[in-house]
Order: sequence, then C-alpha cells, then structure tokens
Amino acid sequence: MPTRKIEEKNVRKLTRMGRAGSSLGMTIPKEIVQELGWRERQKVVVKKLGNKLIIEDWKK
Repeated sequence: MPTRKIEEKNVRKLTRMGRAGSSLGMTIPKEIVQELGWRERQKVVVKKLGNKLIIEDWKK
C-alpha cells in the first residue's frame, strides 16, 4: 500500500456537529495529539490569526 505524503495525510474535512448543525468540527491527527501530550476531552483555546487558526492548550 503506498504511503501518502504528510501534507495529504493531514488534510481534514469540516463536519457539521451539534443538534442544529450550527457548529463545525474536525479531527486532529493522532500523531500530532500524541506529540503535544494532549488527551481526550482536554480543553483547548482556538484563536484566529489572519486566515489561520491557532489551537493551544487551555491554561487557567
């Protein structure tokens, strides 16, 4: 089976979530989550910087 390039492997689709479908969600590659030491249900902060999103660990 051919290996996909890392750029292609990290392409994600936005999916409707919630009751009314008013939110969109996406998955984060497992390798990236493990590298960051994140875990399931961990709180993160999403910031918009120009036309990019920054996702960071939420700290009190």
